[in-house]
Parts: sequence; C-alpha cells; structure tokens
Amino acid sequence: MGLNIRAANTDDVSGMFTVRTSVNENRMSREELAAQGITESTVAAMLEGSAWVAADGGRIVAFSMILPQDACLFAAFVLPEYENRGLGKKLVLNAEEALFEHHALIWLETCAKTRAAGFYQHLGWVETRSINNGDIRLEKQRR
Repeated sequence: MGLNIRAANTDDVSGMFTVRTSVNENRMSREELAAQGITESTVAAMLEGSAWVAADGGRIVAFSMILPQDACLFAAFVLPEYENRGLGKKLVLNAEEALFEHHALIWLETCAKTRAAGFYQHLGWVETRSINNGDIRLEKQRR
C-alpha cells in the first residue's frame, strides 16, 4: 500500500500512542503521559483539524499535532525504523501551515540536547530562550 500522510482521526489514536511510546529520544510511557493528562481520550478530543498521521498500510508510523488556539506545535514523532524518510518534515510542514493560517508567530518546546532541536532549527525554527531542565523554546515566523 505504501506510505501516505493524512489528517488523523479517532481510529488513529492508539497507533499515535504506539509511536509516542516507541521513540528513541524523549520517550514516555503511557503512564507518564497520563500523569500529564495525555490519554487516548484527551488526544481523541483534540484531533479535528489538529493532527496528521503517516500510515504504512494500516499502521501509524508517525504523527504531528498542534494546539491551534495556542499557536503551538505540540508533538511530532516518528517510529525509529521510519526515520530519515522525510515523514517528520512533511508532518511538521503540515502543522506549520495550519498554525500559520491563524498566527504570524508559532512556537514549540523541546529538549536542547536532542536531534529534534537540530531538526526544527534546520526547518527554520529559532531558539528564543531556555525554559528549564534543559528545555528550550523555539519560534518560527510566517513568511
């Protein structure tokens, strides 16, 4: 069937959690996510127009998610075996496009000492400040 990128729906939530709990960096268990209020039901409630998935056949292999009201790129994760195929970039660009429809400035937070920080900076995100515990805030302006 091949890889395709599409808007996420509630049937994708379990697969999104599988991706989120399988990454090499910034890995969190379902229990750790739940402790932060991130559960399958809270994610399902946030989906409409706010998340995209990459699917290989019926398997979710990557996703991105935004908080549109907050101008925030909330999440972007790719299964390790699907890295370096351009999926993360495509999913982040989808997220950016949706955020820039309503905001001139968008932001995200990530750990400074990860590949993710370099990935976002390569896509034009600029570090604006340190947050805490090694996290940084990155911002991007609409062109």
